[in-house]
Amino acid sequence: MAATDTLTHLEKTPSDSTSPLVRVRDLTVQFRTGRKEWVTAVRDVSFDVAAGESVALVGESGSGKTVSSLAVMGLTGDTGGRIACGSVEFEGRDLVSAPRAEWRALRGTGMGMIFQQPIRSLNPAYTVGDQIAESVRKHLGLDRKAAMARAVEMLDMVQIPRAADRVREYPHAFSGGMCQRVMIAMVMACNPRLLIADEPTTALDVTVQKTILQLLQDLQEQTGVALLFVTHDLGVVAELCRRVVVMYAGEVIEDGMVDEVFFTPQHPYTSGLLSSIPRPGMSAGRRLVSIPGRIPAAGEWPAGCHFHDRCNHARTGLCDSIHPTLDETTSGRSARCLRVTDLELQGVTGS
Repeated sequence: MAATDTLTHLEKTPSDSTSPLVRVRDLTVQFRTGRKEWVTAVRDVSFDVAAGESVALVGESGSGKTVSSLAVMGLTGDTGGRIACGSVEFEGRDLVSAPRAEWRALRGTGMGMIFQQPIRSLNPAYTVGDQIAESVRKHLGLDRKAAMARAVEMLDMVQIPRAADRVREYPHAFSGGMCQRVMIAMVMACNPRLLIADEPTTALDVTVQKTILQLLQDLQEQTGVALLFVTHDLGVVAELCRRVVVMYAGEVIEDGMVDEVFFTPQHPYTSGLLSSIPRPGMSAGRRLVSIPGRIPAAGEWPAGCHFHDRCNHARTGLCDSIHPTLDETTSGRSARCLRVTDLELQGVTGS
C-alpha cells in the first residue's frame, strides 16, 4: 500500500488488554560464521505485544526485525542461530528456559507466522486443503473429514472463491496473492493468540497488498488475535498498527504509539525514515530526503551509537564513543539517543 494513502489513518483503537501476551527482554541472537565464530545479529532487544494488540517491527533490511520475530517463534536454531541471552515470555512463561517441546507445541495454537514469498512455504506436492488439514489434525486433534471441513471454512474466511472446490487444488494453481491467503488460512486454522506477519505483502502488486492488509485487519477484529507485523513500509504501519518498534543495526532505537512516533519522532533514524516518504501536499518536483550510507552488517557495527556515521545530528566525541541505552522518555515511549532531550526532529507533519 502506498504511504500517501495511509499517513492520514494514524488513530487506532486501543487494545482491550494491557497485560503482555508476549514480553521480550534483553534478547540477543547470534549466528555462527564460516570461521565457526558467533556473530551477534540482534542485541538487547525488548518489546511487548499485548493481547489483541497490533505492533509493528520496522527497519531497513539488516536491522534485525526478522531475526527478532524468528526468535519469538523459537526458529533461530533452524537457521543456524542461537539465543545467547535474554527472555521470550508467552502468557507469562519464559520459553527460552522451557523445554524445546513446549515451544514447538505453541506453534499453531499459541502462535503462528506468515513468511515472505508464500509460494516457497507451500509444498507443491500436496493440495492446499491437505496442508491446512495436516496442521489442524496435529494441533486440534480433528479427524480427517473434520480437518478438511475446517480447511474449507478457513479458505472461505480468507475470501477465496469456491473454497470447497479450490481446497483440492495445488499451490501452482494459485496466484501470489491467493497463496498468501492460503498461508493466512493455514496459520489461523488453529486459532492462535499471536500472528507474526513477516513482510506478507512483499512482491505483491499494490492492489493485492491493500487486499491482504485489509484481510489481516478484518481477521484481527473478528478473532482478537494479536499481530506482530514485520515491515519496512511505514505507510502500512500507519494503516494497520497501534504501536511501532523501530530497529536499526540489531537494536531497538525507538518504541511508542504510532501516532506519537510518526508526528514527533525522538530518534534521527526514525525521522529520516519518515522524511523519505512522499506525502500529499508536497510540491511538484521536490526531492525526497534520503539517509546517506548503508546499514552496517552484523559484526561490523561502529563504536558508540550504531547510527552516528549516518546521522546529521551526531556530535564528535560523544555519539562516536558512547553507546546509548534505550531509555524511557515519556510514559509509554522510549528512544536510544544521547541527544534525545535537545533535538527537535521532523515527523510526518513537516512540509
